[in-house]
Amino acid sequence: MNTAMKTSSRRPQGRAWKLLALTSLLALVTSVAQPALAHGPMGMKGGPGMGDMGGGPGMMGGRHGERMLDGIGVTAEQKSQMRQIMDGARNDLQPLREATQALHRQLQALFAQPTVDARAVEALRQQLQAHREQSSKRMTQAMLDASRVLTPEQRKQMAERAEQRRGMMQRHRAERESLDRGAAPAPR
Repeated sequence: MNTAMKTSSRRPQGRAWKLLALTSLLALVTSVAQPALAHGPMGMKGGPGMGDMGGGPGMMGGRHGERMLDGIGVTAEQKSQMRQIMDGARNDLQPLREATQALHRQLQALFAQPTVDARAVEALRQQLQAHREQSSKRMTQAMLDASRVLTPEQRKQMAERAEQRRGMMQRHRAERESLDRGAAPAPR
């Protein structure tokens, strides 16, 4: 009887553990898939991958990119050349982005099934990885092309400004996290 009690007490725990593991896996996959569905092949906001490079003339898109380029003394001709480079990359990557979104929808559908087909999930994972590689290669080429438009001094200034921005973002993130925990923000 003691053995029977041990067996019966293990089964619910085993089932509970499996349910917890499956739920955790589903949450993980969903959290990974959702940003990529909303953004791009690399899962980053704004487009084709490696940041918001497709949205403006510089290495970053939008007003921030314009301000950074203005701050390092980029000429109108340089901006035009960089815009052409980034627009070309964005256009080249649009079909890949759409295909990646379709793969993410397929992945979500697989995880919604009563029985998850591990081989099908792995096949989609490999396809997604191939898309990430293609996106990375194309954006790296665009970055190389754009870097040739800038002077060495402009590239150096851009790197310095990017590092300053990164430090500022880290400080802001730390402040938000400390506020979320209910602690006072760290002094600057």
